[in-house]
Amino acid sequence: MINGGDGVFALLALLPIIFYLVLTGFFIYFVIKIIKFVNEKTRLDREKNEKLDELIKVLKQNKKD
Repeated sequence: MINGGDGVFALLALLPIIFYLVLTGFFIYFVIKIIKFVNEKTRLDREKNEKLDELIKVLKQNKKD
């Protein structure tokens, strides 16, 4: 005769594995989001630096004139 509680014990045995998989999934998601953020920030910083360089050139030309 099979007890009805056997399924609960099987679920409890799998709980650490499920927790590990969920935690790993969140970690991978977090790392991907960080990488995308850093890449976007780098691109925006480059654009800002180019605009600042153009502004400096214009200001230098205005000083000379």
